[in-house]
Amino acid sequence: MKEELHTIRDEAIASVEEANDMKSLQDLKVKYLGKKGSLTIVLRGMGKLSKEERPVVGEIANQVREQITAALDQKTEKIEEEALNEKLEKETIDVTLPGNQVHIGGKHLLTSVVEEIEDLFIGMGYEVKEGPEVETDYFNFEALNLPKDHPARDMQDTFFITNELLLRTQTSPVQARTMQAYNGEKPIKMICPGKVYRRDTDDATHSHQFRQIEGLVIDKNITLSDLKGTLDIFAKNMFGEDREIRLRPSFFPFTEPSVEMDVSCKVCSGQGCSVCKQTGWIEILGGGMVHPRVLEMSGYDPKVYSGFAFGMGQERIAMLKYGVNDIRHFYTNDIRFLNQFHQA
Repeated sequence: MKEELHTIRDEAIASVEEANDMKSLQDLKVKYLGKKGSLTIVLRGMGKLSKEERPVVGEIANQVREQITAALDQKTEKIEEEALNEKLEKETIDVTLPGNQVHIGGKHLLTSVVEEIEDLFIGMGYEVKEGPEVETDYFNFEALNLPKDHPARDMQDTFFITNELLLRTQTSPVQARTMQAYNGEKPIKMICPGKVYRRDTDDATHSHQFRQIEGLVIDKNITLSDLKGTLDIFAKNMFGEDREIRLRPSFFPFTEPSVEMDVSCKVCSGQGCSVCKQTGWIEILGGGMVHPRVLEMSGYDPKVYSGFAFGMGQERIAMLKYGVNDIRHFYTNDIRFLNQFHQA
């Protein structure tokens, strides 16, 4: 039995030396040291030995097990070290090579424009308000002096969800909500930027989804001249100090009187060109004095309070400010277009 144990040891150690991967080593461990391994089978025959031989053979068996285990451990360590060195060699990084260029994104042009407008009006003491895009018929129309079946509702082709729920066609509902929240008890000075929706055919100047910024001021002794002064400051900050504005009579159900504002053409400085259709002026927004009926419905006494409101399209402002000729450029995510305005 002693010779058999030595034979198993020599055979196992030789096989371990020839192994070159972890699977082979695991198979050898099972073959020689497992429950059905060669060493275990030999040791099961120790019962046939005399009492004097058992301790001697047992000691030799333990030595053989230890020697085989040591050989397995040593070979395992060697294979793992070789694998690690091979991996490190493949993953070597040359720190002297130039790094890859990191492409840093920028703000979308519309985001830059709305932040510029917000900064301007916040500097004039305005608050920025927000409201839901899924709106009720009451706040989108009725609270703004547009009762059901009012013909002016046809001016805004609406996406209705139910008879009383719709996608807002303007950001004016935020004004109505704010006025009713204040319940006619304190002045208001606010702007409300956001998305609006109308059933329109998409083309170079129209979109079924676009963005508006509306402003509202309510206080005692507010006049049309306050509106004109505010819009003049806005135009000069957005389009240049040499820009001039003019107000033309118009109609909106929620303002009376109502006006549309034109700004002098930047291309021809008001002399007339193809951009302004030879008029020297470009229309950019609408506004007017808040209708007394709108004030009453929101709890304000029109004999005490007055106010003005205005609304503009963000895309319209961006197109005029940066010479963009198609509103669809803002939404098609063409990186060539967007890259032009990273510093905008």
